[in-house]
Amino acid sequence: MAVTAGRRDAVVERKTKETEIRVRVDLDGTGRSSIATGVGFFDHMLDQLSRHSLIDMEIAVKGDLHIDDHHTVEDTGIALGQAIRQALGERRGIRRYASLDLAMDECLTRAAVDVSGRPFLVFRAEFSRHKIGSFDTELVQEFFQALAQNAGLTLHVTNLYGSNSHHIAETCFKALARVLGDAIAIDPRQADLVPSTKGMLA
Repeated sequence: MAVTAGRRDAVVERKTKETEIRVRVDLDGTGRSSIATGVGFFDHMLDQLSRHSLIDMEIAVKGDLHIDDHHTVEDTGIALGQAIRQALGERRGIRRYASLDLAMDECLTRAAVDVSGRPFLVFRAEFSRHKIGSFDTELVQEFFQALAQNAGLTLHVTNLYGSNSHHIAETCFKALARVLGDAIAIDPRQADLVPSTKGMLA
């Protein structure tokens, strides 16, 4: 782990028998990304997550894709979540809460987040197909679960309606991006304060 003084960035390296991952995040970035997981659709979704949250992300993964995409997707969520959590530090000055309805063509998805330090996921989305290209749609929830658990997010994502599986998945990632970016933004009125009556977020 590396957190630079005065900045909100972090590097996480994770190595198991199934995956080898390096993640770097800068929470005060401009949405620049360098993504290489070996899973094309997942790379596309992570690029959307970076671009629309304005979190700079560098993600490099070598996974056991000869088996399937599961370990790569889940472990990327773990490492990315850990990097975000470390970059947040004590979470001083953040807005903490955000919610949004995000539209894409026929699809509408709602997301709400509390950057609370207490992980919890409610994910409600039904896909019309089991795969988007070669990507298993059930892995969308697996990624969100791993991310929320390791970043310390209370996260609710609900697809209200939609028929195209690509659109449903993409609106889930984009909605997450927007609410996460808004919730971790610094509120200048409380820049030195932890946004909790407890005095801490853990």
